[in-house]
Amino acid sequence: MKSYTKGQQPPFLSDKSVANRFEVHRATVWRWSQSGTFPAPVKINGSTRWKLSDIEAWEAKQGWAGL
Repeated sequence: MKSYTKGQQPPFLSDKSVANRFEVHRATVWRWSQSGTFPAPVKINGSTRWKLSDIEAWEAKQGWAGL
């Protein structure tokens, strides 16, 4: 398993990591995804993850970049 230093983020985020990023509940992340207004998650070895690049692109589009 690859480890990441303090300044790095993994290329895929869990629902908990996404929720922490936006300071919302995990259920909110799922609601956003199901509504189609947020990037769709991907399945990796049975785990649901969001691509960091998709999240960053969504942030830029929404004007959230740098928050």
